[in-house]
Amino acid sequence: MIIVKHELKQSKISFLIWTASIGFLLAICVFLFPEMKGEIEDISGAFASMGSFSAAFGMDKLNFGTLIGFYTIECGNILGLGGAFYASLCAVNILAKEERDKTAEFLLTHPVDRVCVITEKLIAVLIQITAMNLIIYAVSISSMTAIGEKIPWKELHLIHLAYYLLQIELAGICFGISAFMRKGSVGIGLGIAAIMYFLNLIANITKAAKFLKYVTPFGYCEGDNIVTNGSLDGTLVSIGMAIGIAGIIFAYLKYSRKDIQ
Repeated sequence: MIIVKHELKQSKISFLIWTASIGFLLAICVFLFPEMKGEIEDISGAFASMGSFSAAFGMDKLNFGTLIGFYTIECGNILGLGGAFYASLCAVNILAKEERDKTAEFLLTHPVDRVCVITEKLIAVLIQITAMNLIIYAVSISSMTAIGEKIPWKELHLIHLAYYLLQIELAGICFGISAFMRKGSVGIGLGIAAIMYFLNLIANITKAAKFLKYVTPFGYCEGDNIVTNGSLDGTLVSIGMAIGIAGIIFAYLKYSRKDIQ
C-alpha cells in the first residue's frame, strides 16, 4: 500500500482545501435557514411558479420553506458541483501525471506490476472521495443540530448517498480517461463534471431531452424526486455505476498495455 500512502500524502493539501471549502459553504447555508425561514415561506410559491427555471432546479416540487427543501436546493448544488469537480480532478490526473512529471520510469522499475499500480491509485481516489463525504456529512448534521431544527434523517441519508455515488461514477469515468492521457488535464476533469451538470438542467427543462437522465449522474441526484419518492431511482443508479465501472475497466486495459514514456 506504499503507492496509496504516497498518493494520499501528495493530495493532502488539495483534499483539505476542497473538503473545508465545501463543508464551510454547506454550514453557512444551513445557518442561514433560520434567518430566511419566514421570508422563504412567503416566496416559496413564487419560486415554484417560475416555469422552466423552477423545473431546472426542482423548485416546482419542493417546499423551499422547509429545511429539507432548502437544503436540497441550496446545499445540494454546492455538494453536487463541488463534489463532482473534486472527484473528477482526483481521478483525471492520477495515472497520467506519472508521464507528465517524468516519474513513470522510476515508479515502474520497482518490483510492482502495472495492475498493482492502477489498483492502488484507484484505492487512493476512493479513499479521498469517501473521507470527504463522511466529513461533509458530519458537518451537515452538526450544522442542523446547532440551529435546533429537526433533522430529516432518511432524506438526508439518501441525498448524500446519491451525491457520493455521483462522485464515484465521475471518478470512474475520469480514471479511465487518465489512462489514455500523457500529461493530464485539469480542464478535462472540470469540463466533464460541468457538462454532466448542464445536461441534467437541459433534461429538466425540455421533455424531448429526458433521455439525458440516463447519461448524466446528476439524473439520480434530483432532490425533488428523492424527497418525494423516499428512494433513489434504481435504474439510473445502476446505469451510472455501470458507466463508472466501465471507465475503470478501460483504465486497466489501456494502462496495463500502454507504452509509458
